[in-house]
Amino acid sequence: MPDFGYFLSSEEHGPAELVEQARMAEQAGFDSLWISDHYHPWNDNQGQSPFVWTVIGALSQAVSLPVETAVTCPVLRTHPAVIAQAAATSAAALGGRFRLGVGTGEALNEHILGTHWPEASVRLEMLEEALQVIRKLFTGERTSHYGKHYTVENARLYTLPDEPIPIDVSAFGPQAAEVAARIGDGLITTMPDTTLVERFRRAGGTTKPVYGGPKVCWGTDRQEARRTAHRLWANEQLPGELAQILPTPSHFEQASELVTEDQVASSVPCGDDPDAHLEALTAFVDAGFDTVYVSQIGKDQQGFFDFYRTKILPQLRA
Repeated sequence: MPDFGYFLSSEEHGPAELVEQARMAEQAGFDSLWISDHYHPWNDNQGQSPFVWTVIGALSQAVSLPVETAVTCPVLRTHPAVIAQAAATSAAALGGRFRLGVGTGEALNEHILGTHWPEASVRLEMLEEALQVIRKLFTGERTSHYGKHYTVENARLYTLPDEPIPIDVSAFGPQAAEVAARIGDGLITTMPDTTLVERFRRAGGTTKPVYGGPKVCWGTDRQEARRTAHRLWANEQLPGELAQILPTPSHFEQASELVTEDQVASSVPCGDDPDAHLEALTAFVDAGFDTVYVSQIGKDQQGFFDFYRTKILPQLRA
């Protein structure tokens, strides 16, 4: 039986709310935490985007659960040497209860410095080199690196955890899954895609963990929950590479006008039917995931946590 974690949405909630949700998640019986790392929300209705490393510092003092970024992009917006320091400090503060989740990012967050947004194959190449830099620095040794994409001179991390920091790699396609198997300590993906998991396993990820999970919108009024999910997360239904190349929340809002409420409700459990929520999580269990993270859409977090504490987690663990 996999573990079940909670996904803290930095796009929807400010820092104090995220810390309080982490406390509620621990009290409800969740095993671990994911937290998103964004500069912008996907749309203005979501309305937040706090600096993830500050929030992780607060989490280290508020809860005893493991924490992972889902996911950080060490490719453009932040140099991998800086990400290495942030991750090492987070792991030290959390007593080793930290995993660094990384991916190739989205223009939404990464273009803000005016840097050219490369195509996906180049970003994968950059990610691989970035992880080389990060892992060198995680040794605690003085590091210099002169690569195709990054330069580091005489850098050394003095604050490190006692144990090595695992690095999990996000992937949504076959090429990225193979890269994740080769350079990552685990796979992160958001869909219960059995084929992708099998591709990861065959490419070298046989004994490495797989992480993922759904968004849900719990509420006693199913129609209101459907409206909330559509208003806040219609962007999840955009096809192809749009999520990677659209540059601003306004562009996502324009594209999301093509997404109907029925489309969102077809993939997001809405309401308080336990069977619908169990079905969504069981799909990840059946696909071979080791930890399943669930994210509640909207403001009624306490109601969600009460529902999962009493109706969902006990059945999943029975």
